[in-house]
Amino acid sequence: MPAPTAIVVHGGAGNTRDNEDGCVLAAGLALAALQRGGDALDAAIAAVVSMEDDGRFNAGTGSVLCLDGQTIEMDASVMDTHGRLGCVACITQVRNPVLVARAVADGPHWLLAGDGATRFAHNSGHAPFCQPTGQARQAHARLVAQLGDKPQFARLWNYERALEDSGARACDTVGAVVRGADGHFAVASSTGGSAPSLLGRVGDTPIIGSGFYAGTGGAVAATGIGEQIVRHLLAYTVYQWIAAGTPLELALQRGVDLFDPAVAVGLIAVGKTGHAAVSNRPMPRAVVCQAA
Repeated sequence: MPAPTAIVVHGGAGNTRDNEDGCVLAAGLALAALQRGGDALDAAIAAVVSMEDDGRFNAGTGSVLCLDGQTIEMDASVMDTHGRLGCVACITQVRNPVLVARAVADGPHWLLAGDGATRFAHNSGHAPFCQPTGQARQAHARLVAQLGDKPQFARLWNYERALEDSGARACDTVGAVVRGADGHFAVASSTGGSAPSLLGRVGDTPIIGSGFYAGTGGAVAATGIGEQIVRHLLAYTVYQWIAAGTPLELALQRGVDLFDPAVAVGLIAVGKTGHAAVSNRPMPRAVVCQAA
């Protein structure tokens, strides 16, 4: 018997709920993908592409600028219960990193990074794109002013531009989890990275089991401080609880409770019978369900 479809979308732990309309639009586009005959992964990707194109989220066109004020490094991931898995890390100059991650899933590797990922994207027909939003430029200026003289960044600086030439901490991710009518699960995530960060920094978003996981028991996506999330293998840890029968919302709350309250973190998930979103910070979200 077909299962009811379920779609849960988030716009990043610590992001303003004022941007929730972007999540609602993304969830609606995911449902439309299912109604056109797409599978769970098609739907999850449709949602994330919408948020990458929105400009208000730290992903795709809205990605934060690195400390040098000119570089944008992005990560993305996709996974489903049909065996598809693809990720990109520190990719630059593309509009939709999640589409590149999807293309990686059809190749011989599961993860491409840096210049190799960017070349793969361009060779695969993903058009170059690098146009920081005014919001990203303003956030960068505020960040540099707040940092002042930070010895840790001066000592470890690894950009081509000198530190003195660089002109609210960002760690948001966008993500979607989907349960299709056929009972299969999928997850897709994308981020513009963290600020401040050194060149080449990778968080949890493209790391399987940390920022995302999908298995026969459900799909999970995490958002927050990647350096903390990876230490708990958060997505897979929560997935194991769900697969073992822990009620979905309780499993997500248990995952959030692993962290000090000072650490921003959020989770979304779908299981065989439920769906939930839990965070310790404001987190724009949307849920769409449809009976079989």
